[in-house]
Amino acid sequence: MRDLAEKWSAAPDWRSAAITTPGVTMRAVSGLNQMLVSGDLDAWTRVSEAEAVGAFGTTRGDRYAARLARDRLLVVSSNPLPIPAGWHGEGFAVTTISAGLQVFEVEGPALDAFIARGTTLDPRQPSASATLSFAGISVIVYRHDNRLRIHVERGLAAYLWTWMEQAAGHIAAGNQPATIALRA
Repeated sequence: MRDLAEKWSAAPDWRSAAITTPGVTMRAVSGLNQMLVSGDLDAWTRVSEAEAVGAFGTTRGDRYAARLARDRLLVVSSNPLPIPAGWHGEGFAVTTISAGLQVFEVEGPALDAFIARGTTLDPRQPSASATLSFAGISVIVYRHDNRLRIHVERGLAAYLWTWMEQAAGHIAAGNQPATIALRA
């Protein structure tokens, strides 16, 4: 019987995984608590005091949220949240998903070139939802301080890591993504 696992690249040790090239540095981020909040987000905001950002929006601090849909947030914290998982009478549900998402962080002067390789969205124009198609897969993207953070389903993390290695190589070599100039 064929070993189909040989087609896939092995996942790196995420605790020490890093890509460093001139212009861009990427690394895996571990130790974050990630919770999915669904339902009445106004009620959640009153309880948690965490405002949410969309794609390319900027977060700061140890606890923040990214808006995924009208009624859904990804809440990220460096410390465990005091709000338990499950349904809450205020009208929202909390689900712990830390083990389900891998987080990557990207920084450097060539960050915009990296973003241009991954999506057609303008990184200077934050959108309402942090969920977008990036490198051909659905991810959650926002800025944390001066870095880009990308949350991806853990099963797709090795693929995204391989894509990021290739993108970093193209950026280091000075290869720019194709652009289309529109004529008036």
